[in-house]
Amino acid sequence: MGESTIIITLDGPAATGKSSVGVEVARQLDIPFISSGLFYRTATLLALRQDVSPDNQEGIITLLEQHKILFQSSGTINRILVDGVEVSQKLHTDQIDENVSAVSSHPGVRSWVQSRLQGLEPPFVVEGRDMGSIVFPNADIKFYLTASSEARASRRVSERSSDLNLVGDALARRDLLDARQLKPAGDALHIDTDGLSLVEVTQMLLVHVAAVNKA
Repeated sequence: MGESTIIITLDGPAATGKSSVGVEVARQLDIPFISSGLFYRTATLLALRQDVSPDNQEGIITLLEQHKILFQSSGTINRILVDGVEVSQKLHTDQIDENVSAVSSHPGVRSWVQSRLQGLEPPFVVEGRDMGSIVFPNADIKFYLTASSEARASRRVSERSSDLNLVGDALARRDLLDARQLKPAGDALHIDTDGLSLVEVTQMLLVHVAAVNKA
């Protein structure tokens, strides 16, 4: 495989460090990083703004069709523009977190996101829930990150000023909602990130990438 066309997928539950690790792996490989979750979060933002229920698949798809949604990736920086206005900074809130699983459960929404992702030109590292199994089944290298619920809650609290118990409960609810979308690829390398630093996890992935490229 050539690095000019390589696709690396990084899947796992919420708050396992996928984005942080993905960004660092992409940076060191000097290829773009893609966060698939931004598309679902954008759909959720539109629904919340327009008072459309997260359970209303038809209403959400109508919103996606009504608005011009542009994804931009520059290295490891991802930007989302809605009708020419950047909304990237509005996509990581507790309210979005609480509703994105319901929005992403709709087949029509997932199909919309899948078509947007599959239209991107490699090389890139892409993170999500089903990147290696559904969206990019022929990806060159696939990883699946896991972590204990305690470690994930602590990681989310460190990202935002939130209460640990509340975050833990929210993650537990989200895990239940995400269960249907969370599909590990059968050929993905599973990595438990408990007790490992960002540097250590990144190095593990890079070592595997180097080994695959050398094979």
